[in-house]
Order: sequence, then structure tokens, then C-alpha cells
Amino acid sequence: QVQLVESGGGLVQPGGSLRLSCDASERTFRPRAMAWFRQAPGKDREFVANIRWNGGHTGYADSVRGRFTISRDSAKTTLYLQMDNLKPEDTAVYYCTGDPSIITSEMRNPGAYAYWGQGTQVTVSS
Repeated sequence: QVQLVESGGGLVQPGGSLRLSCDASERTFRPRAMAWFRQAPGKDREFVANIRWNGGHTGYADSVRGRFTISRDSAKTTLYLQMDNLKPEDTAVYYCTGDPSIITSEMRNPGAYAYWGQGTQVTVSS
């Protein structure tokens, strides 16, 4: 069973930056895609960004495009999310997820992913 572990969350002022990381417990894990989702209190889990493991094609939610950058280190099976120009509305628990066989049309659907991390809290506040 693959385990995903996020790190890098914390408290940051508006306009600041954070970098999230997600490590897979199994170095042999070969996802077809990985993604970041987030969930604010009282809201549904929402898509943030995804990346296809082979080729590196990326996708972003409109709310974060131009401010967030998703990337991966294939050798380490590590996923990153660089978050710049953070806003208070970015406050949420951020989850890393991956799947070995997800299809392209489902990559923004949280229900389509098999493996999830425990989440890391990001708070943007002055």
C-alpha cells in the first residue's frame, strides 16, 4: 500500500510563499498522474493542480493559475507545489494524491484517485 506524506505547510502572510512537498513511501510507485487538492472548513475538497508523471503536462484551477506551480522529481517520486502571492482564500488543508491508472478526463475528480496523503495545513493571514 502506497503512503503519501505531505510537508511544508504553515502560517504565511498575504503575498508570501510556501513550498509543499509530497513523498511516496514506495520508490517503485509509478503514478500516471499526481495532483494537489485542498479543503477549507465547511467546503468540498477542490482541485488545485495536477501533473502527468510521464511528460510533465500540468493543469491548474483558475483560482491558482499564475501563482502556483506543480512539479515532480521522478527519481524520488516526490511531488511539489510552489505557492506564490498567497491570498487569505488559499487557506485550507492541502492534500497530495496519485493514481497509477487514472484517465485524463478524471484528473480533476478527487474520487478518481486511489492514494491520498494526510494533508498539511496552509494558513494565509496577517
